[in-house]
Amino acid sequence: MPDPTFEPLWKEWFAKHGPRLLLFARQQARNDYDAEDLLQEAFVRIWRIYGHTGEVAPRLVFQAIRRLAIDYARRDIRRQRREEKSEDLNDQERISADWFEMPIEKQERNEQLSSAIQELSSKHQEVVMLKVWGELTFDEIGKTLGIPLHTAASRYRHALGNLKSILTKQPK
Repeated sequence: MPDPTFEPLWKEWFAKHGPRLLLFARQQARNDYDAEDLLQEAFVRIWRIYGHTGEVAPRLVFQAIRRLAIDYARRDIRRQRREEKSEDLNDQERISADWFEMPIEKQERNEQLSSAIQELSSKHQEVVMLKVWGELTFDEIGKTLGIPLHTAASRYRHALGNLKSILTKQPK
């Protein structure tokens, strides 16, 4: 059971310094609710470390509030980035869901395209895959495959020409 003599000590200390600390926390936080959370967390952290020894210097709580405010802001930024990525992924999932719900004609066309790509040489296949599905530039393709940029562009042009001739030969 906690010693009741410590309770009046922290209550008295907080009554004396609390309003100044809350004002500072409001300056550091984005809203009043965050300010109250900052103050509470900073006070509890500092009081756990120093409080039982007697008077705690308010500067320690001011420092803790400032550090926690920075941590809160970083946390919010990270959370916002995660949410944005999640939204992007959800958009991509909706797009890919549409991929599986396409009309039969489109499915047949995709199967024709897939089989036509299989007929290309491996050099042409990899350039097409990196350009179309990898969304790489010719410079990036060249670096990836260890070939000059113009060779990558040339292979891509030849691959598209070959795909066109393969697809026009196939019955529709």
